[in-house]
Amino acid sequence: MFDDFFLRAILAGVGLALTTGPLGCFIIWRRMAYFGDTISHSALLGVALSLLFQLNLTLSVFAVAALVSILLLFLQRRQALSADALLGILSHATLAIGLVIVAFMSWVRIDLIAFLFGDILAVSQSDILVIWGGGILVLAAIVWLWRPLLASTVNPELAEAEGLRPERAKLFFMLLMAVVIAIAMKIVGILLITALLIIPAATARRFASTPEMMAVFASLLGAVAVVGGLFGSLRYDTPSGPSIVVAALILFIISLLPLVRRGAAPAAEQRGQSS
Repeated sequence: MFDDFFLRAILAGVGLALTTGPLGCFIIWRRMAYFGDTISHSALLGVALSLLFQLNLTLSVFAVAALVSILLLFLQRRQALSADALLGILSHATLAIGLVIVAFMSWVRIDLIAFLFGDILAVSQSDILVIWGGGILVLAAIVWLWRPLLASTVNPELAEAEGLRPERAKLFFMLLMAVVIAIAMKIVGILLITALLIIPAATARRFASTPEMMAVFASLLGAVAVVGGLFGSLRYDTPSGPSIVVAALILFIISLLPLVRRGAAPAAEQRGQSS
């Protein structure tokens, strides 16, 4: 039988994968992969501030990620710079500020490798409760926001005309991303969160014929990648977080093979490709 720490890692990883699947689909449909990188990089600033002011780590990371999301929306409305330029500035600025603050705290010993690449084998029972509890809330919010999010992805003008308030839905989506990044940081780390969001969703795109099917497939493929990555890490003595991402990448490569049947592209993605 497996040790308790390995079973806890599987529970935590599967709980996270089920949550990141639907979010990753919207990231692909909306072409927001760089936004995911920006928010995940801001997590290090949240870590630094939590250590500096002795705050709860998860809450601190969420607060910083949420503030960066709101700041991004504000700057986009001002139209001072293009979206990709703003994302680049915020991404590197928050990461650099976090590293500088950490460097000044000479009295604190910090394992940056664990924060950057995660340590899923070190999750505790309380971490599992946070991951599953937060994941259930995020999934419930996605179900609640599904129609306005999907409508604004397909046609923002029509969604606005129907009173679905796409800007509010976009803000809530960004806040949900902040929640997921806060609970995912300990598992796959700051630098690998975006990969876990994007790769399973990109793989699911090859098989799904509707947006709902793509969201479900993305969650299931993410869970398979977590389990496969953990067993691969155990077998070959490799880092657990990167091993999970490699397993997700292998699934994606398999989906590209000509023998693998591909489903029709979901309507949301078809709209994004035609725009």
